[in-house]
Parts: sequence; C-alpha cells; structure tokens
Amino acid sequence: MMDTETQTRSQMTTGTRMATTTHPTTATTGAGMSPRRTRMPRVMSQKATMRMMRSMRGSTKGSHTRMTLKRSRRSEPLPWMMSTETVLTLWPRGWRMRSNLPTRLALMADGVEVFVVGFVLPSAEKDMCLSSSNKGMLGLIVYLGMMVGAVLLGGLADKLGRKQCLIISLAINAAFAFLSSFVQGYGFFLFCRLISGLGIGGTLPIVFAYFSEFLSREKRGEHLSWLCMFWMIGGIYASAMAWSIIPHYGWGFSMGTKYHFHSWRVFVLVCALPCIASLVALKFMPESPRFLLEIGKHDEAWMILKQVHDTNMRAKGEPERVFTVSYIKTPKQVDEFIEIQSSTGTWYQRWLVRITTTLKQVWDNVLYCLTAQYRMNTLMLAVVWFTMALSYYGLIVWFPDMIRYFQDEAYESRVKIFDEEEVSHFTFNFTLENQIHRNGEYRNDKFIGMKFKEVRFEDSLFEDCYFEDVRSSETFFENCTIISTVFYNTDLYEHKFINCRLINSTFMKEKEGCHIDFEEDNDFLIYLVSFLGSLSVLPGNIISALLMDKIGRIKMIGGSMLISAVCCFFLFFGNSESAMIGWQCLFCGASIAAWNALDVITVELYPTDKRATAFGILNGLCKFGAILGNSIFSSFVGITKVVPILLASSALVGGGLLALRLPETREQVLM
Repeated sequence: MMDTETQTRSQMTTGTRMATTTHPTTATTGAGMSPRRTRMPRVMSQKATMRMMRSMRGSTKGSHTRMTLKRSRRSEPLPWMMSTETVLTLWPRGWRMRSNLPTRLALMADGVEVFVVGFVLPSAEKDMCLSSSNKGMLGLIVYLGMMVGAVLLGGLADKLGRKQCLIISLAINAAFAFLSSFVQGYGFFLFCRLISGLGIGGTLPIVFAYFSEFLSREKRGEHLSWLCMFWMIGGIYASAMAWSIIPHYGWGFSMGTKYHFHSWRVFVLVCALPCIASLVALKFMPESPRFLLEIGKHDEAWMILKQVHDTNMRAKGEPERVFTVSYIKTPKQVDEFIEIQSSTGTWYQRWLVRITTTLKQVWDNVLYCLTAQYRMNTLMLAVVWFTMALSYYGLIVWFPDMIRYFQDEAYESRVKIFDEEEVSHFTFNFTLENQIHRNGEYRNDKFIGMKFKEVRFEDSLFEDCYFEDVRSSETFFENCTIISTVFYNTDLYEHKFINCRLINSTFMKEKEGCHIDFEEDNDFLIYLVSFLGSLSVLPGNIISALLMDKIGRIKMIGGSMLISAVCCFFLFFGNSESAMIGWQCLFCGASIAAWNALDVITVELYPTDKRATAFGILNGLCKFGAILGNSIFSSFVGITKVVPILLASSALVGGGLLALRLPETREQVLM
C-alpha cells in the first residue's frame, strides 16, 4: 500500500470570483494495476463545503467534481503552503483538549478495570462462596479477555475506523460491567467480567493509535506521555471508590433470601462511570483524518482538516486564511467481491461475506507485521513488551501477597497456647481468637452467641456441652472426644472435626450458606497499597513526559527498565510490611517511564493502516505475560523470595538491553 500524502494550501481572500478549478488525485488500486485519475475540489467557504458534501455523500473516487470558488479582490493572492503535518503542528489548545477528553477517560477506564476484581474479591467471595481456585480464575479471566480484545478489536480498528471500534469496545465494557454488578452466580459473573475485559482490552491499542494521529511530530511523545498518566488516575479512582463504598456493607438491598445487592456491587457500578463518560465524549469527536485518507475517504478527511485549520487560524487572529486541498495521493481500497455481494444474494450471505472478508483483512494485517520490513522490529518489541509485563504484573501481585504473608506471620507469632485446662459449668459468650487449646477438658459448658476465630482444639474432651448460634473462621477440632453434646444453629460443619470421636452428639439446624472459611483481610491496607502504588508513578509520568521528546524513546525504555531491575534487588531487604510498600512504590515509579516510551514507539514504528493491529498484537502479548507473571510469582509467596526477584530483574535487564537495538522514532513523521 502506498503511503498517504496530503498537501493543503491556504490563501488570503476577501471576496471576488475566480474561474472554476479542479486538481488531480492519484489512486492506486493495487500492485500491477494502473493508477486512476480523479479530481479533488479546491474549496474556500463553509457553504460550498456543505454543498460538496451533499453532492459527494458516498466517495469521491471515480468522480469529477467542479465547484465555483471565491477569490480575493487582490489581483495576486498571497499563497501559503502547508502539509497535513503542519496543520496538526498548529493544532489549537481547544481542539487538543477536545481530543484528549475521550481518550483520557478511556485509558482511565482501562486502569480501573485492572483493579476492580482485586478490590471486590474479599466481599464477593462471601456472597458467591468462592474457593481459592475460583478466586484465582476470576483474577486471571480479566487479563484473558483483555488479551483477546486487544488483538481482535485492535485489528478491526485498522479496517472499520478508530472511532467506531473505540465506541464498540467501550460499549461492550460498559454493558457487561453494568450487568456483572447484578448477576448472583459465579459462572455468570465470571462470564461478564471476561466480556468486559475483552471490551476494555480493545481500547488501549485504539486509544493510542487514534490520539497519536491527531498529533504532530514535535510534541507527540510528550502528549502521549501525559495521556498515559490517566491509567494511573484510573487506579487512584478505583482505590478511592473502593475505600469509600465497599466497607459500607449496608449500601444495598435484598430481595428475599436469594438476591442480595451489597456495597461491593455498587462499587462495580461506579467503576463503569469513566467508560460511560468516554462513550459520551467520543460522540463529539471526528474520525482520525489520517485513517480516512488511508482508506480513500478524501472528502471526510478534508472536512476535518479544514475544521482544524479554520479553528487554528481564528485562534491565531488570521481568520481570512482559507484552507484548500491541492493534492492527495491515496490508495484505492475496494473489495470487488464485497461490491458484487452487496447487490446479490440474501442479507445474511452479504453479511457473512463482509465478516469473513474483514477478518481475512485483519489476519493479513497481522501477517504484514511479520514481513521482512517490520519483522525484526516486531520481534524485538514483542520481547520487550513480554519481559516488561512478566516482571511488572508479576511483582504487582507479589507485593500485596507478601504483605499479607508478613501479616499472617505476625499474627501467628501472637498465638496463645493453653495446655491441660479444665473448665466446667461456664458460659462462653465472647470471641475466642488466635488460640490453641491442647489436652483440655470441658464439662457442662455453654458456648452461646460467640465466635471462634483461628482457634484449634487438640486432643480435648467435650462432655455435656451446648453450642448455640456459634460462628467460626479457621477453627478446627483435632483428635477430640465429644460426648452428649448439642450443636444448634452453628457453622461447625463436619469437615471441621478432624479424627474426632462423636458419641451421642446432635447437630440441629446448621447455619445456611457457604461452608468455606474466608481469611479476614485488612481491606483498608489493600486499598492503601493500591492507592500508593498508583500514586507513586506520578513523578515518573511527569519526568517521561518532559524528557520523551528530548532524550528519545529508546534511552527512556532502556534506562527505565535497567533502573527497575536495580530496584528489584533491593527487595531482598524487604522483610516487613512498610519496607515492602516502600519498594513497591519505588519499583512502580521507576518502571512507568518504560511503559510510556513503549506505547509511544509502538505507534510510531508502523504505518497508519497497520498501527492499531500491531499495537493490539503487542498489547495482547503483554496481557499473556501478565497472566504468566501472576501465576508464577504468586506460587512462591511464603516459600522463597529469590526466584521472583531474580526472574523479574533478569527479564528487565534482558528486555532493556534489547530495547536499545530498536530504531529511534523521535524525529519520524507518522507513516
């Protein structure tokens, strides 16, 4: 496919007529085919623009259009030549803010999606009775959906358009995120989060491809880095909303005994708001003019560039300068088979042909990224993306797991041990916590309206005792003898009696609900760790934005990854909760510059018609690395710190050194 070239001319005009003029446009239909000549109008007034749009509703390819234009009363107008890149260089602040808003909100929604499941699990596990394997699958299913969505929707964005596919991605995410807050069963909730992840996974490649195509070369790296900051803001938003909503368990309602809408479901609804806001803002944004030129929609691209130009000239105090198109060379992209099917066959045959042809075109784009021209860059970027994701997402999960492990160790160190105690005719109506009772004897005792928390009875005797309205967590009876004892309305289920002898004992009206013991998580600490981790990337974001266009993308990636690898070695000294939180913040702050530079260089290395596809492939590989990192790193919690630290640091060093071999794109105009 030939590269798109657009040149525009603006000239000073005040009012007289000039002769009708037309300008040629060359469109190439494919390899070995002769170019066809079409004509593009030179236009200067908004009314003339609208007349042209009505007369050229479909496409300008293959048509000859003439328009009568106005000219300055000057005998010789002042010409002023500029290219599309020049128009974007002068992109006014108002337009930049307008294009920023939907993409910022979309990236913020992506950041929120990563944190949602982790925040709701401590509450959702009780409502849905989730086992450890269920919770692990729920944590990974979101990344699986993101991986598929990035590849599929990123590829479609190069065929259907950035704006259209971004709307589809956000709509899928918003709809299924909203639905997931109401479903009660684990299976349906898992499915909704999978499809929600698929939708939000498609937003990342589309957002960067879309926004980058509105930016000029000089400030592209800086503005894309500022855009990346909104992923961090999404994490801060999710942490703040979780802390302010989830602990208020009464914020909900119940319908009978089967349907419960608790506060964590309210949190899921609130987390869908950035996505919905992005959808609304996107309605007021145009399609990418570079993409429109690439697919041959000259008139629509011309209208967008004219609007940019006119707004820019008014902002500069030169409203008399008039935007005109002088020359456009763009490939012709028409699938003849689709055209034939549009007028023949049944409706479902036509749709089937369109879908299969579009998917084939997406697959061809995927293969194009591995052709000789781009193969080496694609493979090197794939390794850098994968190593970065493996270490970053693996450690992001490992940090809170290690903090929880330190908490458990500290809790177990405070355990109280009672040996050979004898208690009779006593009523227990208070909480017993973190205790071990060995070789005890309990006769004619009552346990009423109380709670056992982390309590073990070993080799003990219970005779003529009475348990009523008892709740328990991580409580077990091991090798005990229980004689003539009644259990009424308790959750002391059969699996909590290990190798025990029950003689003439009765279990009446067991508590209904989940039979799984859940860990008592410190919810505030979970929110605080996530909040501090998100906030710690702020300095790195600012530094990368200010230096991205000064030192270049390659040095930014390599330097950030190598510094992050050094930070990993300090984790050997993280032997407490506070130390682990501090090293997490340091690691996140050091690594964010590499993420930002990776996003920038990925959109700059590929042409317009392959940009979203390439970004989607690499981001999908990134999510695969995240799945592996989560699984591998979490399995070593409480066993050893050596393997996770060495794996993360070696991956970062290898990826950082390889990144230095990538081509620098700082001075490159988007293809």
